[in-house]
Amino acid sequence: MELYYSFSILICLASLFAYINHRFMKLPSTIGIMLMAILVSIGIRFAGNSIFPGMTGKLMKLLTEFDFTEVLMGAMLNFLLFAGAIHVNFADLKKQRLPVLTFSTLSVILSTFVIGFVLHFIVPWFGIDLPFIYCLLFGALISPTDPIAVLGILKKADVPKSLETKIAGESLFNDGVAVVLFAVILQLAESATMDVSLAHVSWLLAKEALGGLALGAILGFSASKAIKSIDDYIISALITMSVVMGGYMIAHTMHISGPLTMVAAGLIIGNFGRRVAMSNQTRDYLAKFWELIDEILNAILFLFIGFELLMIKDLESYWLISTFTILVVLFARFLSIYLPSLVVPFNPPLSRGSLTILVWGGLRGGVSIALVLSLASGPYKEILLEMTYFVVVFSIMVQGLSVGKVAGKVLN
Repeated sequence: MELYYSFSILICLASLFAYINHRFMKLPSTIGIMLMAILVSIGIRFAGNSIFPGMTGKLMKLLTEFDFTEVLMGAMLNFLLFAGAIHVNFADLKKQRLPVLTFSTLSVILSTFVIGFVLHFIVPWFGIDLPFIYCLLFGALISPTDPIAVLGILKKADVPKSLETKIAGESLFNDGVAVVLFAVILQLAESATMDVSLAHVSWLLAKEALGGLALGAILGFSASKAIKSIDDYIISALITMSVVMGGYMIAHTMHISGPLTMVAAGLIIGNFGRRVAMSNQTRDYLAKFWELIDEILNAILFLFIGFELLMIKDLESYWLISTFTILVVLFARFLSIYLPSLVVPFNPPLSRGSLTILVWGGLRGGVSIALVLSLASGPYKEILLEMTYFVVVFSIMVQGLSVGKVAGKVLN
């Protein structure tokens, strides 16, 4: 019942904030909800205990007991990735396969090490002791662009289709690489006996990525065949839900990438299944069903991201390095896109305008926060949490709101 009550409160707050935003603020829904959650969090931090201590205590209890990492990584992310992938045109993605593959693998690794080395060099300037391995750990958790934030913002931004496919495709596929990197570096930080040989790490990446894609393909084709044999939109919706929920359980048991499983299954059902297995009625109902799930879960996610401000215990100690970290992450994002573009034969080559949009449109979101919250309590968790939160909020609030205007200036 506790989980039911928690979700009830989140749904009520999300609907209230969404209504206020739609009526008065007119921002993109997810950004408006997150902004109001941040403002409420600021109010609670400064005056909550003196004005309404009972409500403040209950909200803090809800946030501390709510396992955000498990709920996002184990449930919400799977639905959101599937909902995003089912609307992606495979033909468009195939045209951009080389940049998508490059940005979702090589760029994530490059960004991780750039952020790690730069942070290790500058943190002493701020009088902070942060070991190199934890600088690298931060680089791993903050480097992947977040599919939830990216796909939500790109719907509103006026960017060319080819560029939108590059950004969306990268964000859908880079989680598998990032999670493996994060896990390897975290184990290395906690245990000196971790095998970090190139062969072992490569095997982990291949197992996670290729295993997830293979499982997703099997689930996607199987579900499409089942949908074709009945062509009933209600049962078809249930089948797609079982793909997401059952597919994640299988991926988790097999220790392969759940996110990549969802992406592969969504792409196949949204393209092969949509083309050969569905009537117009089923196709229309499924599209609306998954669009509705996408919007509801996005609202809850961005509400929770806003309230995560209350989880940061000591804003005063690390706000300066956290602000500077935003510049470090943007610099690493630039290098991780620009340097591969000099080596990999993209066709056509990246223009200066496309490079600008790829850098500025690489938003961070709930995945990074979920990873940092998964860390056990220790001397470095607080600074990593605060740096992550600053980067994510800047990414969504500033980059997300301005990417459409930036695209209009650099591409015209």
